[in-house]
Amino acid sequence: MSASTDTIGDFLTSVRNGSQANKAVISVQWSRLREGVARILSESGYIAGYRKAEREGLPVLEVSLKYVAGVPAITSIERVSTPGRRVYAGYTTVPKVIGGMGVSILTTSRGVMTDAEARRQKVGGELLAKVW
Repeated sequence: MSASTDTIGDFLTSVRNGSQANKAVISVQWSRLREGVARILSESGYIAGYRKAEREGLPVLEVSLKYVAGVPAITSIERVSTPGRRVYAGYTTVPKVIGGMGVSILTTSRGVMTDAEARRQKVGGELLAKVW
């Protein structure tokens, strides 16, 4: 685990690489934002689950990856907003991913949520990632 300026990008890459390598569980450094993203991936059915654990005195997030008939449940996971280029959207302009088949993950003043939840609560925020 190394220091990075884009911790969410690193987390998404770990999930993508782990599922491509058919890993059962991946482990990344814990943060509240990463746990929020993992919660949405779990609720949306893209990962089997997650839990906060401790390894060598440091908090880690263990993510159980999900496969459907041996194929990763995540077809693609993309970072939208990066440290060098932040992308924000109001609740009326939050993009739908593949016509609603996928999920956009946003961080808002009310926490991390999906595009559908942001529209329902009428809050905008920073577009973190798109998953399908």
